[in-house]
Amino acid sequence: MSIKIYGDPGSGSLRRVTSASAAMGVPIERVNIDLFKGESHTPEFLELNPHGLSPVMVDGDFVLYESSAINLYLAEKAGSDLAGATTRERYEILQWMFWSGEQWRVFATLTFDEVLAKRFVGLPADETIVQLAFAKIRAAAAVLDAHLADRQFIVGDRLTLADLDIAGPFSQNERTKIPLNEFPNLVAWQQRLLKTAPAWAATKQEVDARIDGALDAAGIKL
Repeated sequence: MSIKIYGDPGSGSLRRVTSASAAMGVPIERVNIDLFKGESHTPEFLELNPHGLSPVMVDGDFVLYESSAINLYLAEKAGSDLAGATTRERYEILQWMFWSGEQWRVFATLTFDEVLAKRFVGLPADETIVQLAFAKIRAAAAVLDAHLADRQFIVGDRLTLADLDIAGPFSQNERTKIPLNEFPNLVAWQQRLLKTAPAWAATKQEVDARIDGALDAAGIKL
């Protein structure tokens, strides 16, 4: 029985899972959920994730949500070193994955909700919230930029789940204008991922097509 992954093709969180599964060689069955049509809030989907968010993994009778947890599960199932080759490396990867959730992606997501999601329902962004999110992103990006000054990847000398977790906000940064381009080491690292991780580059095309198509269909110009 194949592992099912439910999610919207425009989701940066889904992108992290599909990129990881491809990089690890874990076969998955994609089940598309259209967030713009409210399909993540149907009674059937809410049984999988009561928060109404995607992605969600279903492996037999085991249901799991949150992209980071899904990726760790897939890595263990595959015996992949994307979750770490040693105990020390594993904990360094976990450190950065937790860091990404608390210090980083949450503010990128908040910006997306304000700058883009509100446009679909005809509401303006709250500039106070946007500037607060930008300040938090800049503070975190400064730490990350310094960390990447003398290394190619977040942990060790190769792609790991830490890279994919932290790269998530780059899925929408050109649309939301979050201030990532102010940090040269961060930009260089993202370009390196696009060149060295084929799955990350492929999923960028999927996200861009999905979000740009939704914006065009709604008549929204950025």
